[in-house]
Amino acid sequence: MVVAVSGMDSLGERAAKMKEALQKSQTITDSVVSILGSFDSRLSVLETAMRPTQIRTHAIRKAHENIDKTLKAAEVILTQFDASRQAEAKILKGPHEDLESYLEAIEQLRSNIHFFSGNKGFKSSDGVLNNANSLLAKAISKLEDEFKQLLASYSKPVEPDRLFECLPESLRPSSESPGNLSSGKNHHHEHQNGASETGGFKHLTLIPPRILPLLHDLAQQMVQAGNQQQLLRIYRDTRSSVMDESLRKLGVEKLSKEDVQKMQWEVLEAKIGNWIHFMRIAVKVLFVGERRVCSQIFEGFDTLLDQCFAECAASSVSMLLSFGDAIARSKRSPEKLFVLLDMYEIMRELHSEIEAVFGGKACNEIRESTFGLTKRLAQTAQETFGDFEEAVEKDATKTAVLDGTVHPLTSYVINYVKFLFDYQSTLKQLFQEFESSGETSSQLATITMQIMQALQTNLDGKSKQYRDPALTQLFLMNNIHYMVRSVRRSEAKDLLGDDWVQRHRRVVQQHANQYKRNAWSKILQCLSTQGLTSSSVGGGSAVSGEGGSGSGASRGLIKDRFKTFNIQFEELHQKQSQWTVPDTELRESLRLAVAEVLLPAYRSFIKRFGSFQFLAPNYLDYGFPLSILNVIISRPLVESGKNPQKFIRYTAEDLERMLGEFFEGKTLNEPRR
Repeated sequence: MVVAVSGMDSLGERAAKMKEALQKSQTITDSVVSILGSFDSRLSVLETAMRPTQIRTHAIRKAHENIDKTLKAAEVILTQFDASRQAEAKILKGPHEDLESYLEAIEQLRSNIHFFSGNKGFKSSDGVLNNANSLLAKAISKLEDEFKQLLASYSKPVEPDRLFECLPESLRPSSESPGNLSSGKNHHHEHQNGASETGGFKHLTLIPPRILPLLHDLAQQMVQAGNQQQLLRIYRDTRSSVMDESLRKLGVEKLSKEDVQKMQWEVLEAKIGNWIHFMRIAVKVLFVGERRVCSQIFEGFDTLLDQCFAECAASSVSMLLSFGDAIARSKRSPEKLFVLLDMYEIMRELHSEIEAVFGGKACNEIRESTFGLTKRLAQTAQETFGDFEEAVEKDATKTAVLDGTVHPLTSYVINYVKFLFDYQSTLKQLFQEFESSGETSSQLATITMQIMQALQTNLDGKSKQYRDPALTQLFLMNNIHYMVRSVRRSEAKDLLGDDWVQRHRRVVQQHANQYKRNAWSKILQCLSTQGLTSSSVGGGSAVSGEGGSGSGASRGLIKDRFKTFNIQFEELHQKQSQWTVPDTELRESLRLAVAEVLLPAYRSFIKRFGSFQFLAPNYLDYGFPLSILNVIISRPLVESGKNPQKFIRYTAEDLERMLGEFFEGKTLNEPRR
């Protein structure tokens, strides 16, 4: 209990102390509040007094900031003005002395224009812009002049020798005839003369490589200024005339169909051969070189590049194609077929290069014109093919070959056909132009057979011009043999086949047999015993035949037979030694065939009827002793009797020798061998 009372007292004391402390704290707080209130009043008065000063200070700070900004803006403007003055000075000097600095000045001027266009609040910005734009226009105008002058300075026609140096050696003109281009195939070696080599053809340097970047930079500035059309015009006018002149120096001419029609064939053929080489040089060297120049000058501007190249090359392409088009449209004739095939062949060869070089929409017209010429050449060649077959069959040449040799038409047609086989791959391409399906080899075989048949039909007609049936057969034999031999020795044999060869060899043999019958049957009748033997011939003038057979023969008939034989053989010799069998093997074979028939018959006739008893008078009537007559009768006429050579002029050996003079094509006044 006592403890509890003591605790209560202690708490009371503490509470009294705390109350006292709180009262003191309140007194202090009131004093502080009073002091602070006094400060607040003073500060309020001070703030009121300081406000004008603060306002002035802020204004000064703002003014300083504005001054700094203005100074910076002025510095930028002054810098632009300074740069503009420097650019103007360089531009007024022109680009010729220092093109790089001139181009930098133009870029600076463009930068100034961009700056002042974005700062139009500047008081004189409009005046500055007008001045800058005017200066830029003058600068671009000077760039145009510089581009034109620089391009013209390095644009010179290419001499033919430089073009030839870019060809593989096998296609260059021979040293013997520098005006004609060769087409042989030789290994080529490299020549160092401003050309790098690609696939046998060397790159032609049309403009020095150090100049091309300058032209590119000038072109770029003109494009940025929106002067594409002026750029296109300058490039086209400068380079197009140079390309045209390069082709003219090479020998290219722009010819019409009428011009072609007036030319002699030899002249035209030479021009066609040159045109084929000109096309190859133009596409693979000149146009490729020009495309490379365009690509470097107009790099980054593909549409402009294609358009510039197309307009630059259009005139040259037109000049080249005009000749090919004139040939394709001119009057067709057989001799033109092979040059048409040559022209078609070069156009096919250049097809991929033309597509590559003349790529792009702007070159559509050029591509279409070149491919159109290819199609026209193919069409004309095919029509000429058909014309040739018809011309062969209907050839109405009246001039006969008097000696029965191979007719010029035959050799012409056979050479024609042999040449066709040099163009097999070209002809297959040509057939495919018009035939979507079908075996092109069989087409060529069919056409060849048709031409051969047309030739035979014509030869049959020409053979009827001969009055002598034997010469008719000799003529047909010679000509068909020439056809067979030519086919056997050429690629035509594989196409026409062994069956064709064997069939026509039999035809040759048939004509040879028919010749023998027509030429020799009549003279062989003179050596026949038919009509010579009889039981008696008036008044005991018949004598017994050899070996005492008991048959009789008239001396007069025998003499007539020998006389007729001599006359006929001499006529045959005189006539047929003027005839010709040009093939040595065939000529010897025909002589042998005649000799195998004639000589045995002649020997037999001489042996039987050539002794004295048949041709001398009946000496028994004159009282000759029988012993003497037996000696005389047993001797041949050539050794006894009066003028025996009058009847038996030739021995069998003489005939054989004279047969060796047949078919030699001798003239009448030519001495006998």
